[in-house]
Amino acid sequence: MGADPDVVAAVRAALRAAADPTVAPGQPAYMKSAMPYHGVTAPRLKQVLRPILAAYGPADRDEWEATVRTLWDEATHREERYAATALARHRTARAWQDRAALDLYRHLVVTGAWWDHVDEVASHLVGGVLAGHRDDVTPVMRAWAVDDDLWVRRTAVLCQLSHRADTDAGLLRDVVEANLDDRSFWLRKAIGWALREYARTDPDWVRAEVDRLGDRLSGLSRREATKNLTGSRDGR
Repeated sequence: MGADPDVVAAVRAALRAAADPTVAPGQPAYMKSAMPYHGVTAPRLKQVLRPILAAYGPADRDEWEATVRTLWDEATHREERYAATALARHRTARAWQDRAALDLYRHLVVTGAWWDHVDEVASHLVGGVLAGHRDDVTPVMRAWAVDDDLWVRRTAVLCQLSHRADTDAGLLRDVVEANLDDRSFWLRKAIGWALREYARTDPDWVRAEVDRLGDRLSGLSRREATKNLTGSRDGR
């Protein structure tokens, strides 16, 4: 079964109707995006998509995935990809948030290849799959942490951002260590961010980990990691 053409058409029409030509020109420059924008701000985008998502009910998994892929792969404006991500997170898709969904999410990460797409997919979609299927997905995240693709590695580092007390500290340690030598800003920032978020739950573990890693941790990663560590000599 293919994509739902009515949903695809409704999303495109709604975005065109909501377009703001006074906002659109500045958005690609800010996001360093080759793909143009309609000029629909994030709050307005949620408002525009709300009735479409409320009425949406895919017949099955194949239709849901095909609709997400169509909106994503055939996008002419960046907001269509944001809409595709919202559709991927749709409440009716909860039953399909499993290891089999990771092929779709990897596709979004690799072809999106920028922080606005990747971080949403990592923290909400991949993170949700991991939370619900740890035995199946944890080995996949360890493999993603050493992938050739920078953004796949960033996804592995950030996938537990919202897990708090349910964070697998062993997995967090492994995905961080796998990327310590990467000089990319995007990996170093992600490492610090992941550690900083977990410090809200277990500051002692993060403090010990920062000390253990020592100079292997970049200055950027260390500064980010210690922001929530009160009393740390590196805290801010």
